[in-house]
Amino acid sequence: MAEKLEDKVSELERMMKNLAYAHMQTEMTLNNFIGEMKDFKDEMKDFKEEMKDFKDEMKDFKEEMKDFKDEMKDFKEEMRNEIKSMNKRWGELANKMGTVAEDIVAPNIPRIAKEYFNCSDIEDFIIRRRVKNKKDRSKIREFDVIARCKDKVIINETKSTVKIEYVDEFIKLLSEIYDYFPEYKGLKIIPIFSSFSISEDIVNYLTKNKIYAMAMKDDTMDIINPQLKI
Repeated sequence: MAEKLEDKVSELERMMKNLAYAHMQTEMTLNNFIGEMKDFKDEMKDFKEEMKDFKDEMKDFKEEMKDFKDEMKDFKEEMRNEIKSMNKRWGELANKMGTVAEDIVAPNIPRIAKEYFNCSDIEDFIIRRRVKNKKDRSKIREFDVIARCKDKVIINETKSTVKIEYVDEFIKLLSEIYDYFPEYKGLKIIPIFSSFSISEDIVNYLTKNKIYAMAMKDDTMDIINPQLKI
């Protein structure tokens, strides 16, 4: 009986030791877990602070980009205004010197031909051409700008100042165009009357007579009665 009691006490002590060991292991594991959690929280705190710094930097970057875009917008607007002003001064000078056809009109004719008249392949381009009338050899006429495509010809008349009688002279010239250029028969004639500036009443008169008007518009020469169809 005494031996059995001793065995039970020994078994109880062993169980208590095991329990104490298990408790110690659990406590160590718990402490490690708490330590790891603390480290994780510290890392998360550092990460959040880094993210905050990153967001602040991104905010500053966006503000800098916005300022840069605003500056570029202002710069482009200034450049656009400067180009307009320069072209205007250039046009006024050419107008005074009587070189509007060569300096202002002619450089824009290829673009006008392509944009408005589907004429991208210009076969012949002539500025200030003097031609004799084939029916009346005593008549000699100077044509400001001529641009010939495959199936059409642009005939340009340019004046530094605009008067109704100049338009009437151009209308008369157009009626005699084949006397100067018999080779143009069968081609579509596209007449353009150009000047640095054309008043509204003259534009209306040109439109009525199926002649395109070209003048300075914004920063370049352009057709100002594009609604005309001939």
